[in-house]
Amino acid sequence: MSTPTPGSNAWLAQVQEAAIDPDRPIIDPHHHLWTDAFGRTPYLLADLWADTGSGHHITKTVFIECRAEYRSDGPEHLKPVGETEFVARIARASRDGGGGAVIAGFVGHADLRLPPAVLREVLQAHEVAAEGLFRGIRHAGARDPHPEALSIPGRGAEGLYADPDFRRGVALLGELGYSYDTWHYHHQNAAFADLARAVPGTTMVLDHFGTPLGVGAYAGQREAIYAAWREDIAAIARCPNVVAKLGGLAMPDNGFGWNLRDRPATSDELVEAQARYYHHTIACFGPARCLFESNFPVDRRSLPYAAYWNAMKKIAAHYSADEQQAMFHDNAARIYRL
Repeated sequence: MSTPTPGSNAWLAQVQEAAIDPDRPIIDPHHHLWTDAFGRTPYLLADLWADTGSGHHITKTVFIECRAEYRSDGPEHLKPVGETEFVARIARASRDGGGGAVIAGFVGHADLRLPPAVLREVLQAHEVAAEGLFRGIRHAGARDPHPEALSIPGRGAEGLYADPDFRRGVALLGELGYSYDTWHYHHQNAAFADLARAVPGTTMVLDHFGTPLGVGAYAGQREAIYAAWREDIAAIARCPNVVAKLGGLAMPDNGFGWNLRDRPATSDELVEAQARYYHHTIACFGPARCLFESNFPVDRRSLPYAAYWNAMKKIAAHYSADEQQAMFHDNAARIYRL
């Protein structure tokens, strides 16, 4: 019998864990949806509900941009609005269909380097298309000199965070009441800290711990990268306008290798390998500025959704009841205005 493909339902089904503290309300503030475009396995509402309904009490979710279903024609700067239209339809079904987590917020994409008047046009188009769910923009800075080794190579422009036009766009988000989500690699954390200091009026959400890499040129360097990462996270945390999402460390590019195995990781394996990243970030930012995130379906290439949230609950057991409530639910509701 052949081994199931990592990330497939058959592969994930090999690890079955009963949910810890199954009645705890959770907002999952970071997931994606997509069709089979670009050769991806579709992940749509039924798939999301299968995951969010696998034992934990996921009440609401936030969709984060992933270049899904862009418009195929019309002005270039408005093409990302197609993703908003696509997700708005699914979010409407999540509200009307009953029985599953509700998609309660949307973070879209815009080129933040656009002239202010044009950027305002894009933001307004997202606002209208999202039917009241638009919360902010992610214009990711992720860029690495060795993209050929990465399963998800970033598309960020060279020096994006220092670009004056980009910083002007990030500032405009704050002026209009929107947040800025970011995704980049560990060696870009210092540049992101500079951005956060330069634009203190915009709430910024650091996704995936700044993505410590562990493949390609970074394989075998985990401890050296971790040491530098610790210092960078402490520096970012000194910027009061930044909050940290806790999750997204089970991507193949993090290099833990679970996506290469015959069986998925368990919650205990995640805790053993990664708890130090969580505890250090919480120590630096404080529980009031941290929110647990699933990053599914990307991280389902390493472990099941139910096992992921069990790992988060095992890590969170080190904190008070109020701190757990904040990191699992209340902070996401506040940051994304849910």
